Amino acid sequence: MLTAQFIDEHRYKTWGALVNASTAALPTVVIGAGPVGLAAAAHLTARGLTPLVLEAGASAGAAVREWGHVRLFSTWAELVDPAAEKLLAPTGWVKPDGGTYPTGGDWAELYLQPLADALGDTVRYRATVTGVSRLGRDRIVDAGRDAQPFTVHVTHADGREERLLAAAVIDASGAWSTPSPTGADGLPALGERAAADRVSYRIPDLNDPAVTARYAGKRTAVIGSGASAFTALAALARLADAEGTHSVWVLRRGISGSTFGGGSADQLPARGALGLAAKAAVDDGHATAVTGFRTTALERDGVRIVLVAEDGRRLEAVDEVIVLTGLRPDLSFLAELRLGLDERLQAPTALAPLIDPNQHSCGTVYPHGASELSHPEQGLYLAGMKSYGRAPTFLAMTGYEQVRSIAAALAGDQEAADRVELTLPETGVCGGAGLFEDPQADGAPRAEGGGGCCAAPATVQIGASARASSTGGC
Repeated sequence: MLTAQFIDEHRYKTWGALVNASTAALPTVVIGAGPVGLAAAAHLTARGLTPLVLEAGASAGAAVREWGHVRLFSTWAELVDPAAEKLLAPTGWVKPDGGTYPTGGDWAELYLQPLADALGDTVRYRATVTGVSRLGRDRIVDAGRDAQPFTVHVTHADGREERLLAAAVIDASGAWSTPSPTGADGLPALGERAAADRVSYRIPDLNDPAVTARYAGKRTAVIGSGASAFTALAALARLADAEGTHSVWVLRRGISGSTFGGGSADQLPARGALGLAAKAAVDDGHATAVTGFRTTALERDGVRIVLVAEDGRRLEAVDEVIVLTGLRPDLSFLAELRLGLDERLQAPTALAPLIDPNQHSCGTVYPHGASELSHPEQGLYLAGMKSYGRAPTFLAMTGYEQVRSIAAALAGDQEAADRVELTLPETGVCGGAGLFEDPQADGAPRAEGGGGCCAAPATVQIGASARASSTGGC
């Protein structure tokens, strides 16, 4: 592998010799050792290409481990990539029961880490990518651009910096590190940073006694309308026996037939059950929904927080705020590359219409691959959750299909790259990984009237037995 040290030590007599060196012997750099990044490495290996996976964390699936307490709404059968399974087979790896639902921790320990181990030295940990460009070319220069290898700048845990050369780059770094803020305008609400000690952007892990103590007996605002918000509401409802425990569910929109997802009609039963669990938290009085509330400020009231909306409404003070308004891609280290991104979703231009959350749920996204993921910068692909930009409709199966197609394209097999090898489950409204408390449950609704995405559920009793907010609820 060629690095900047080769240049510095004059192992090539001239700069031209380096530029003219074939990129065929260079690796394809994969950024991120999560589910899609490792699947990309497995597909590249199967195609006879050399992957180099750079992971900022200390282990495979480092981001997944941070939500390890959350149970996915996809079964094991939908979470194991076919090429990865073939790579694991000779190691004696035993595939978990395909009909069960793992937690994030299970996914990392029982699949992602064994897969990374099988890939061996092609996976490097504590290697943070800080920049990607073209050798000798910033984003302005046209001449000979596509003939140059990529340069990938890496910072290691000990502070050492390195520059690697790559034939292609697959950025599967996800979006976990960049959660969206509280402000309805996409910017942090006034006072949000100053209230950092009371604000969390993650689903609480109630297996941790310290986290339980933080929320038990407290009044907590949960901001968001997707699966992550459902998960948090259902989790906090389990603390209802602690006097004073109550959630205020803050929605920017109103309650509608699709608010709680697909219910029992969802072909991913756990996903449907998740929305029904959130509905039950509201019906049972453990949560009060406040609709049409677009947060513009977080104000201190002693140690508590008051949420203020654009229309001037002020909620009764809360002890904690959980912000689950989605994720967004970190594009900062790709600034010297020519990206073709949709101006709204920050997803590849050809992909954006297929995943627009205003039109699509997970199951109505058409399977796609290298063609839809391409950029003006030839040989660069954003894959996995990062490719979806700000759209919340991503499924692991979609990412696996993406990297299968990308690997085929990089290997020159355009027919395979264009072929569709995935059928997605239908219905439901998705917003990320979800909590499904009973791994064996069939997703039956707790309350009558739970319908699909096109049928209105039973009337939602907002805060029927709950303490009212200062605004009078919805």
